Amino acid sequence: MERAIRFRDEPNINGTGGPLSTMVAMEFPEVRKASTREGAAERRADAQRNRQRILTAARRLYATEGLGISMAAVSREAGVGKATLFRHFATVPDLVSAAFAEQMDAYVLATQEALAEDDAWWGFIRYVITVCEMQAGDRGFADVLTTALPGSADFEARRVQAYEGFLEVVERARSTGHLRDDFTSQDLILVLFANAGVVAATASEAPESWRRLIGHLIRGFAAEGAPTPSLPTPPDDEALYRAMTRDAPVAIRRR
Repeated sequence: MERAIRFRDEPNINGTGGPLSTMVAMEFPEVRKASTREGAAERRADAQRNRQRILTAARRLYATEGLGISMAAVSREAGVGKATLFRHFATVPDLVSAAFAEQMDAYVLATQEALAEDDAWWGFIRYVITVCEMQAGDRGFADVLTTALPGSADFEARRVQAYEGFLEVVERARSTGHLRDDFTSQDLILVLFANAGVVAATASEAPESWRRLIGHLIRGFAAEGAPTPSLPTPPDDEALYRAMTRDAPVAIRRR
């Protein structure tokens, strides 16, 4: 008996522990259960950390580069293997919808706040400015607002909720007589497309340029005599020129 308890705790061939570990597990099953629970908790915590690293990396890349970033680029940025990424997010829509869940909630909230405005016309104006500002603050979300994600039912349901709310915003604004009769909900989609283009082209050199565009568009949506916000200051000439030449071929920039 004395020789048995003095065994060295060498690992078994499968790496699960030596004779002493086996004896402890047999004599004290509650120790084995506690160890199993601790191991499972550690694996869950590790998985959660990896998920958060992936989402942080995806948001960072989407915000600066747009939705064209590959899953491989996200895994590199997050410092995890591709297999780990795909265990958490099997498809691109899964990753995009998780990365922008909070922004989509804010998009829905913007509609609700517009509907809560006492003055329906100014509620419409503030809604358009708020949504375009959300686009300007995150290039990825600018793409999300003009890109359907049919593989993500919950995300698309939130988009539909926001869109249906916007239809009500439009009707309330039209009832004031300040919104043109020929404005349609499709015009908002065109606004988002146009704003996304301006944001992408001027973000690094003239990041406030979008405000001037939206100011002009709001004036275009207003019926004759309707009050409108003051037109924002135009972007600086030199900043706009830098934005225009930023992506031009080297040969053109040198002329």
